[in-house]
Amino acid sequence: MAFTSSQLSRLFSPSPILRSRELEQAGMLRIEISRFVAEGNLKRLRRGLYCLPGYKQSEHGDLAIVAKQMPGVLICLITALRYHELTTQAPSEIWIAINRKARAPILDYPALKVLRFSQAMFESGIKTVTIEGVSVKITGIEKTIADCFKFRNTVGLDVALEALKEARQRKLIDQNELWFCAKVARVTNVIRPYLEALA
Repeated sequence: MAFTSSQLSRLFSPSPILRSRELEQAGMLRIEISRFVAEGNLKRLRRGLYCLPGYKQSEHGDLAIVAKQMPGVLICLITALRYHELTTQAPSEIWIAINRKARAPILDYPALKVLRFSQAMFESGIKTVTIEGVSVKITGIEKTIADCFKFRNTVGLDVALEALKEARQRKLIDQNELWFCAKVARVTNVIRPYLEALA
């Protein structure tokens, strides 16, 4: 049975972005996917990733694309700061973390900056947010700040301090959660003097 345009629209109602695997699991044949693309009823975003023609990507749409293609990754550091509106930095890459033992993902677009986290760092202080109907794992505010101090030589100490100061001014930090995340990242002695200076 051939898919109709209305059936295609219903497939995309929960999420505006679908993988080819999800389309095939819904019963669509690869030849039908190609036909819908050729007819202009389906748009190919990237290899194996599709949307309807009227899809407009939001400000954080790239995060949804990354999470859709690689569900196990964690959005972190500069990209997480940008999501939480705690930095003026505009990263050209999506900063992601993977488990220390995982294989590094390969993605042609968007560009990725891949970091390896220990199991404890990979599991603590994580939030799941929904962006464009896609569940995205991202570090919470406190964890993001602690991680920035952990990777201060990579992101820059000024970026970590800017985020800490901004979050404190806007009263976004749960002090206990920040200390917990700092302990997991092993940066309590690094972050303590800056917290005392801001108190």
